[in-house]
Amino acid sequence: MAMEIREDDWVVCCGSSDFAKLMVKASPFSSLETAIDVAREIWFNQVNVPAWLEAFAAHPQIGNSPSPSNNSDFARRSVAEQSTAFATTSASALEELSEWNALYRQKFGFIFIICASGRTHAEMLAELKGRYANRPIVELEIAAKEQMKITELRMAKLFSEKAEVVSQTESTKPQEDRLRIIGEHLNAAAEAKAPKRSRPPITTHVLDVSRGAPAVGVEVHLEVWNGTTCPSFRQGGRGEWSVVGTSATDKDGRSGPLMDLVEALNPGTYRISFNTAKYCQGCFFPYVSIAFEVTESQKWEHFHVPLLLSPFSFTTYRGS
Repeated sequence: MAMEIREDDWVVCCGSSDFAKLMVKASPFSSLETAIDVAREIWFNQVNVPAWLEAFAAHPQIGNSPSPSNNSDFARRSVAEQSTAFATTSASALEELSEWNALYRQKFGFIFIICASGRTHAEMLAELKGRYANRPIVELEIAAKEQMKITELRMAKLFSEKAEVVSQTESTKPQEDRLRIIGEHLNAAAEAKAPKRSRPPITTHVLDVSRGAPAVGVEVHLEVWNGTTCPSFRQGGRGEWSVVGTSATDKDGRSGPLMDLVEALNPGTYRISFNTAKYCQGCFFPYVSIAFEVTESQKWEHFHVPLLLSPFSFTTYRGS
């Protein structure tokens, strides 16, 4: 049964007001799974970095109680989630954690974010020390992924609480209960026919690490290899690259759609090229091309291939 959830409830789940508004706009949701799919799409592809930072700032520092100025339902929930891990932690261990928290915040500009569920104090401290070595732009994405894990756990609790209220209300309404069951079957059938993807299977974004900001207006091309043999390191292979789509990055550094919203991606070799010379005058790299393969077993997966660029270096990885 579709549930109506208020904006305040979504803020408690995530901490970002932009995220909460978009979730209300996308509601109601027929199931927790549907809501989580939408939440991931909004969090990773629709809200911007300031929304991420707003959510991070809503948390108390790991191991601390919420401050008087940040004693929200969201912050109290964070402390409750950490309570098991820090129930028997010594004063010296908490002091060491506090020192590393301060170092982390000084380097990255935001507090250390980690999904505390099921983790011990020692595990979280080890994770903090390991992630401290990351570059800021990489750590920002890791923190965003940890925030999404926290959000999903809170969404599950929220839906469970809402379902219990609905169940108690409808227990005296057998006729409405039968209609609810029939409606759920109809919704399930409709969802089975609908596309499961909410975005094209290949996406990218560009971050200017020399400025610590999204790279705006970078021309991007997506191509696929057509030929009887695949291109290799030393030989081009028999075939040619065919353009799938072109776009340019927006104010958040994300490219527009580079291909259609297809359910299954054709296996093969793909290449994303970036016109870096036009974006960065005097850049050592006149352009950057990233080739990658999609196998038969991966055709249902999503491929996010970002570019982290500076005038004299670039980095890429497979993200989410």
